[in-house]
Amino acid sequence: MKRLGREDLLSTQDYERQREAFRSRIIELKRKRRISVGPLITLVFENRETLLFQVQEMIRVERIVDPAKVQDELDVYNELLPGPDELSATLLIEITEEAKMKEWLDRFMGLDRGQTLAITANGEQAFAEFEGGHSHETKISAVHFVRFRPTTAMKEAFADLRKPVTIGVTHGGYREDVPVPGSMREEWLSDLSA
Repeated sequence: MKRLGREDLLSTQDYERQREAFRSRIIELKRKRRISVGPLITLVFENRETLLFQVQEMIRVERIVDPAKVQDELDVYNELLPGPDELSATLLIEITEEAKMKEWLDRFMGLDRGQTLAITANGEQAFAEFEGGHSHETKISAVHFVRFRPTTAMKEAFADLRKPVTIGVTHGGYREDVPVPGSMREEWLSDLSA
């Protein structure tokens, strides 16, 4: 997938004028790219458009005008773009009750190590590779970035809606497995061919 560059960004004024339409388009796109794996884990599969929106929003919110700092934002978000033959997602541990947040986050300690999250298709699994730096021995972040590298046979299954494709989490007492809808599979195939 082509990296984001300065030429992809709208000026602050142009972005403000187009923000509502841009935002509406991205909300609809993310709806097709979002999947809940049980009640507490959500994945949003990223692509060039979703990440461009995030860069534009960061520049807007942080009021970034320095070209070097704009480039820093581009560099950060470019790291989240899927590479060749891979899918990239933001994983959110969604705990809404403040009183239970620490308890549940403690239960998810180690989620980012080992084979805990996988896409399953055509009898094969692509396990998530977690970006480092979002946990340590005593604390885990509620937001992670993950990559999957599906095999050729798995990609063929994505394209054949008669074949089941699932995504699942197996970690401690949290065991959830959900079917992947056709609309998301289409998005994945688009990402994998970019």
